[in-house]
Amino acid sequence: MPDGFSGPPEDLAAIRQLHDRYADAVFRRDAAAWGQLWAKDATWSLMGMEVAGRDAIVGLWEQAMSGFAFVAFFVQPASTTITGHEGEGRIYTNEVLETHEGVQTRPVGRYEDRYTREAGQWLFSHRNFTLLKG
Repeated sequence: MPDGFSGPPEDLAAIRQLHDRYADAVFRRDAAAWGQLWAKDATWSLMGMEVAGRDAIVGLWEQAMSGFAFVAFFVQPASTTITGHEGEGRIYTNEVLETHEGVQTRPVGRYEDRYTREAGQWLFSHRNFTLLKG
């Protein structure tokens, strides 16, 4: 995974917006908006499981979100490298999760990402999540 930020400034800004839109969709629990940020053939790896395809990814996300009464999701980009229509990067996450029973956790994690530009829009093509602290 690269260190730092390299690539055209407009692409780096678009990747940052991709992460910001992702976090906003999580806060709003907007599955349609969240799903639009993934390429159709994307993969999502998290905690030993891999899900392939946008529809399956959104389905898993909706299932996971149903277990929480409240979810807050914050991101901190750490690196992004853009080469043509592809890119990769790393971000850190900080979440506040509260179950329907009122149990609260604050996991911290890391995403190792790959991005693709389709029809002029940057999308996630692969996200690999690692829980750093639960």
